Amino acid sequence: MNTPQGCTNLKLRQLTRLVTRHYDHYTAAAGLKTTQYSLLSHVEKLGPIRPGDLARCMQMDASTLTRNLQPLVAQGWLVVGAGEDARSRLVEVTDAGRAKRAEGQRAWKQAQLALNARLGTEQVAALHALLDAGIACFDADANANAGDE
Repeated sequence: MNTPQGCTNLKLRQLTRLVTRHYDHYTAAAGLKTTQYSLLSHVEKLGPIRPGDLARCMQMDASTLTRNLQPLVAQGWLVVGAGEDARSRLVEVTDAGRAKRAEGQRAWKQAQLALNARLGTEQVAALHALLDAGIACFDADANANAGDE
């Protein structure tokens, strides 16, 4: 049996940085960072959506989401408007945001195909399965502990 060597967190962070650089190289042609493309995609798919719900869906804390929303709102790709009551807000994609997301999707597709070619589609599929299983384990822990609060 193989015993893991080294720090899993460090290895994941290193891989994440390299993969992010790879995708950013492609999405930069559309004037987007990978994080911005992902945010636009989530809002287009789920919106209009409350910021807190969006943060949960993206596994991100609220302050990071707020910081990441600002440039997209400034560019006119997203709007943050009034929600159901005076205390709530809703994030929604604009027509310009839909067009920018479509442009970003073409760049993202090129990045994905290049990654598949570099690592091999079987390796990428195996990586996805491993990551999905890990995410499910942590989600199950989070859901089990939610009742403790």
